[in-house]
Amino acid sequence: MTVVITGMGLFSPVGRGVADTFTALTTGRSGLGRPPEGHPARESLEVAGVLPPIDPRTVATGPETKVLDRVVLFALLTAADALADAGIVVGRDVDPARIGVVVGGVGGMSTLEQQVIARTERGRAAVSPYLLTGILPNMASARIAIAHGIRGYSSSVGTACASGAQAVADAARLIRAGEADVVLCGASEAPLFPTFADTFGNARALARGWADPTEASRPFDRRRNGFVLAEGAALLVLERAGHAAARGARTYAEVAGYGSTTDAHHPTMPRPDGEGAADCMRAALARADVPPAEVGYVNAHGTGTKLGDIAESTALGKVFGVGGVPVSSTKALTGHLLGASGVVEAAACALALRAGLLPPTYHLDDPDPDCPADHVRDVPRASRAEFALTNSFGFGGQNVSLLLRRTTGAGARPAEPGR
Repeated sequence: MTVVITGMGLFSPVGRGVADTFTALTTGRSGLGRPPEGHPARESLEVAGVLPPIDPRTVATGPETKVLDRVVLFALLTAADALADAGIVVGRDVDPARIGVVVGGVGGMSTLEQQVIARTERGRAAVSPYLLTGILPNMASARIAIAHGIRGYSSSVGTACASGAQAVADAARLIRAGEADVVLCGASEAPLFPTFADTFGNARALARGWADPTEASRPFDRRRNGFVLAEGAALLVLERAGHAAARGARTYAEVAGYGSTTDAHHPTMPRPDGEGAADCMRAALARADVPPAEVGYVNAHGTGTKLGDIAESTALGKVFGVGGVPVSSTKALTGHLLGASGVVEAAACALALRAGLLPPTYHLDDPDPDCPADHVRDVPRASRAEFALTNSFGFGGQNVSLLLRRTTGAGARPAEPGR
């Protein structure tokens, strides 16, 4: 059964929406900078991908708005954008029981931190009775379902930085199994608060020491020294192709295959031989019955960490051969949105296939010889690729690869990335 992407909701440091996002990724407009004065993580982060403040009353009402974590706010905003982009009103365009929602992420941890501080400073009575509905990982999915009357399958995914990509794979599986006609899927993350920032900082995982914060995220570059923490969300509307065609929907791309494997190696470090990641990419290709030579682009996980970039490069070489496929990492501009990164990058792949233009890795001034690849650098590259693959790797050895196919068949109205 063919599964297609018919809508996108994107909210990341490089912008909100399809046009803003793809324009930034192909023109080099960075979303990274020093956290502004008054930001709670300003003392913990030299550079970050910060989104503007959001008034909870724009997406919710009642006393619970006081403890709605940014995770939920981002999810509600991008869900509404994705459904509108797909032209879907639940109950009019899809049976409420035949649409599902799967959203990944760690949940409202910043709200938990704030409530722990409140209890410590002011006592038990300071703890909000709405705490759980502010922090539980399933609340993003639940709030979306409530807001749009979605009565089908609903769940949350917690596979660290692979969560968003795993949500897309799970959604495709639901549709292929006949359990849904439409699934809203992706991830939302809001990690820019002191405790979360400090744990990464103390682990020496974050980029540091850059005079120009926009140049701090440098995947595959010899001078890279860590990733840049960012917040945001991305949700895609996946739809059974026949259902999309029946309502005359535009399609961005087909979800042709997906792979999910586990390194079984270390809680935080990737397998140095890249074999778990390589197996994941092979699984995605095998599910679609697509040989490696037909893949025209890989949007890499590429966070800018020493070990991670080398392990992924090793895995890419095993699957495609060294220099066998054009590779780039858009995290150079967006930073690392943790679980939400994979969905932003899946969207980037879909838009790249549609536009025939591959976004480059910016700030890749001196490619690390331990990361050999056909790097797309500095400027976008014209391409006639039919297939693009995106990788997401997370703590615990979680690996997810998504394989997308350009849609040019009858009945598919082209989506213009700059619209």
